[in-house]
Amino acid sequence: MAYLGWLLVGLMVGAGLTYFVVQKKKFAGVASVAALLSAHFRPTTPDNITISKRGFPCRMRADLQRGIEELLNGEIQTMHFCGVRKEFSPEGVSLSDCIIESAHYPTISTPPEYEEIDIGDDEAIRVLKAGLWLLESDSVRFAVLLAPAGHYSQTEETLIQVGVPNTQEGTQISQKFFRHLEAAILEAKSYRGKVLSLEKSGNPYSGEATGVTVHKLRAVTREQVILPDSTLQLLERNVIQFVQQREKLAQFKQATKKGLLFYGPPGTGKTHTIHYLSRALEGHTTLLISAEQVALLDEYMTLARLLQPSIVVIEDVDLIARERTEMGSPCEEVLLNKLLNEMDGLKQEADILFLLTTNRPESLEAALASRPGRVDQAIEFPLPNDSGRQKLVRLYSEGVRLSDEVVAEVVLRTEGVSASFIKELMRRSVQFHIERDGTGEITREDTANALDEMLVSGGSLNLKLLGAAEVVGPE
Repeated sequence: MAYLGWLLVGLMVGAGLTYFVVQKKKFAGVASVAALLSAHFRPTTPDNITISKRGFPCRMRADLQRGIEELLNGEIQTMHFCGVRKEFSPEGVSLSDCIIESAHYPTISTPPEYEEIDIGDDEAIRVLKAGLWLLESDSVRFAVLLAPAGHYSQTEETLIQVGVPNTQEGTQISQKFFRHLEAAILEAKSYRGKVLSLEKSGNPYSGEATGVTVHKLRAVTREQVILPDSTLQLLERNVIQFVQQREKLAQFKQATKKGLLFYGPPGTGKTHTIHYLSRALEGHTTLLISAEQVALLDEYMTLARLLQPSIVVIEDVDLIARERTEMGSPCEEVLLNKLLNEMDGLKQEADILFLLTTNRPESLEAALASRPGRVDQAIEFPLPNDSGRQKLVRLYSEGVRLSDEVVAEVVLRTEGVSASFIKELMRRSVQFHIERDGTGEITREDTANALDEMLVSGGSLNLKLLGAAEVVGPE
């Protein structure tokens, strides 16, 4: 038995020596970050170094990168820069880990790693994933570590840690560094004035990092918004003029936030009008919230406050804000309460416009639709009248020619259809025209074939799908 005991001890010692040799070989020739920091701060010892840290949202990494680059291109001198890595650190690398040498799992110097983030410009911005700067300012040496922070492989924020000598000069450098980064985040150059949505999915096919998606909406001019005069007047007064008068409203202690509800049948131009407003309101950041993303409403509202003046668009709001009696689970009511609280909890001086859209206004919760301060104005988007359909035919036939007689016949045969129906009608008319001769002159035969296919061949279901449910019959 004694022999077996000594054998077991020998095996354990051998395994320990083998592990030590493997680890030594593994890190042979690799620069230890602790050694780099020790040489950088000398003669200041680790116990005389103070570390300050701040966490910044991962979705704002582009502006954080810009802020760091602005600082390093100024009076601060970069003595050394490298990437960092430490094995078995599920919560990320800290500057303390870098300063204090670990016998088994030291923090080592590696090539820096970057990600490409699409911010809607011609070129993506390159952001650092993790890195260490050894810096000097006014003869005071300090270190800055950027590293992701989170739990269980889920990155929650980007952590900036600044290590400085425990002196008054060191404290001033640390405070100045963080003040500049905070100003860069608040300025938000990367996303301000753009059309945004938040994404929780993985990387797109381009391979660029997501988080905040920048949308490029089609250009819609004022002339392309085909609505009744009464609707246009409401839009002009409650959106365009309201924004122009915000400064004076604030002087008279009036609220500069507003909620509007766009309602009407599908295909009547609600989304089309939002595209126009997002461009007409210069300097406004537009946030697009789909029904499935309402769980991220608190993040959206944080961005709306940061990037104001802003427009918060929630399409098909009836999916999350229908009457409580029609809800099937407590979770739906929680989402509704979150929306109500966010709209109600804004400060009076918040320069935020809520644009809510629905095809079913009668199903909305009264606490939302009947409460000024949440929805201040409802604007109806009706089916186009004769004059509207005539303008829509001209709008969607750009690129081809139509005689007045052909336009008049289309208007006569399309009473009760939506704007989207007219758009599809003109496309099919052009397709029939191409199959016939393709000279650029749309004839009665082309439009008649398209109308027959849309109004007759598809039956009643096709009429509903195309936005022509109000059409009585094939005649």
